[in-house]
Amino acid sequence: MALGWLGTRTPHARALANFYANVLGLRATHTEPGFWVFTLPDGNNVEVFDPAYPGKAHFDTGPVAGFTVRDLPAAVAGLRAAGVELVGGPGPTWQHFRGPDGNVYELVAALAAPGGSPPA
Repeated sequence: MALGWLGTRTPHARALANFYANVLGLRATHTEPGFWVFTLPDGNNVEVFDPAYPGKAHFDTGPVAGFTVRDLPAAVAGLRAAGVELVGGPGPTWQHFRGPDGNVYELVAALAAPGGSPPA
C-alpha cells in the first residue's frame, strides 16, 4: 500500500494552492473556481478544495489521505465487512471512509504503470 492521493478542504484554499505552486513547486494540472489539482512526479494528485466547492463537505476533519489499493472493489468490500463507515458517494477510482480516530480517509485505485498494469 502507498499514499496515492491527498486532498485538503480549507477556507484558505487560494493561499494553499499558491503555496503548493509557488513555494513547493508542484505542477498545477487543473484549476476551476474553488478547486485546484497538482500532479506529483509519480502521477498521483494533491487537491485543494474551497469550502464552497460542492460535494466535499465530508472533508471536515483536515487533510484527507488516500491509500492506494490494487483492487478497489475488494478493498471497499473489506471495509464494509469490518463495519467501517463509508463516507460520501463512491467515485470511479476512490471511496472515502471514516477511520476509528474520526478522520476521513480514502481508498484510491492504483494508477496504471506504463504498459497499462497497476504498479507492483
